[in-house]
Amino acid sequence: MAATADHSTTGASAPAYYVSTPIYYVNDRPHLGHAYTTVAGDVLTRWHRQRGEKVWYLTGTDEHGQKIMRTAEANGVSPQEWCDKLVEEAWKPLWEHLEIANDDFIRTTEERHTARVQEFVQDLFDKGEIYKGGYSGPYCVGCEEFKLPSELLDGATEDEKLCSVHKRPVEWLEEENYFFRLSAYGPRLLEFYAANPDFIQPASARNEVLRFVEQDLKDLSISRSTFDWGVPLPWDEKHVLYVWVDALQNYITAAGYGSDPERFAELWPASVHLVGKDILRFHAVIWPAMLMAAGLPLPKRVVANGWLMVGGEKMSKSNLTGIAPTDLTSHFGVDAYRYYFLRAIPFGTDGSFSWEDFTARYTSELANDFGNLASRVAAMVGKYFDGALPAATAHGEAEQAIADGLARAVDTADRKIGEELDFAGGLAAIFEFVKQVNGYLTEQEPWKVAKDDSEEGRARLATILYTAAEALRATAVLLNPVMPSTAEKLWTSLGAEAAGLGALSAQTVATAADWGRLPAGATVTKGEILFPRLEEKPAA
Repeated sequence: MAATADHSTTGASAPAYYVSTPIYYVNDRPHLGHAYTTVAGDVLTRWHRQRGEKVWYLTGTDEHGQKIMRTAEANGVSPQEWCDKLVEEAWKPLWEHLEIANDDFIRTTEERHTARVQEFVQDLFDKGEIYKGGYSGPYCVGCEEFKLPSELLDGATEDEKLCSVHKRPVEWLEEENYFFRLSAYGPRLLEFYAANPDFIQPASARNEVLRFVEQDLKDLSISRSTFDWGVPLPWDEKHVLYVWVDALQNYITAAGYGSDPERFAELWPASVHLVGKDILRFHAVIWPAMLMAAGLPLPKRVVANGWLMVGGEKMSKSNLTGIAPTDLTSHFGVDAYRYYFLRAIPFGTDGSFSWEDFTARYTSELANDFGNLASRVAAMVGKYFDGALPAATAHGEAEQAIADGLARAVDTADRKIGEELDFAGGLAAIFEFVKQVNGYLTEQEPWKVAKDDSEEGRARLATILYTAAEALRATAVLLNPVMPSTAEKLWTSLGAEAAGLGALSAQTVATAADWGRLPAGATVTKGEILFPRLEEKPAA
């Protein structure tokens, strides 16, 4: 399992902070868009762990449906062989490479999922929520979605219609299907949205869903009978379940629905479903309606991130704009990769990837502001105090300003990252504090103070360097969820664990602002450069 963390919560009574990503189609290898959402979820859950909370983070793969079947056929293997190969050789290794600390990885071909899915839909069928009928209309295999006329573009001929997402012709389907009575849930959904205004975020996503539901919902076709790669309907095995109805249930099957009631009670409802805006309706309309029909609680929030764009197009393999994350991590490093996308693109909006912007931020923010600060402080403690962190005995207004700046940074970052999912805003607050510390050193000029061998001069130098090191101690805690390897290197360089503070993972966000935690006498060493100079951009 890819970098799976051991954060077992089974058997405990308090609810866990449960975050999920979408489960991703395995028709191809993951690209930046998939990694963007997964890194965001990882940072969010690591942040809540850093708060001292119990956390459960779920990701996985969606392995049924016509698109997977056709991809496997084109590659001369069975659908199961194709899924196994892609998951084990591409998806799980990438999450491990990006240091994704997921607690579980669900695959929709696993029996723990398929058996529970059949129980779920059988229950809806027994309640009269599902009926048999016929469907005819346009279908995009790429989206695995039935399309409305307003969602289509004109093609090359009068009769050809294109999917507005994939820019490829849709197919016309006519087959006997089973339907879920989605139309009956419009009023209940609107009532729920009104009572829970933060359920769908950002506001633009909420408004889109409201407009869609207010136009009257149509019943949803939930089965396919023209192919067999899917979960068979338990009451009619000539049909397989529509891939989206199958996939959405991963959020409850992985959490113990139908198999572990105690665990399910602790984990469900989910705290946050992270989704791409193109699959928002499935998560904010269809999924809540199905849960209402089943008598289950609804998730607390559905948060839609925007698209990553390249050349004005949504990043995807079908548009030939898919970029492998390793293309970037091999040049910038994993931690810089994790930092850049959450810092440069406000979560919930579309954003364009730019190699030039990545390079500029790496150099300015990571190498110069942060990395250079860590190197300078370690070097000066080594030079002037033989690596033993001195005690601060001359704490004045300048030092108090740093302590106050830290308190503001912690408060802002905790609110923006932990509650608002404003990763860019939270990171901006942290790096504003880093700039403040750099400014403090520039103003205090410890290299000049060091020339004063008097007792007062030594005390002043000690205070300046302690202040800077203590600021770095707090910065390591705040950046641990975002750049875990870099933060750990900094923690080690400061000698914090050996000096009695304990492991970095045991530090909490709340205590990061408590000034004076780094003990005097800690052994400070100048380790490897946190963000080394970049080589020239690799050839395309």
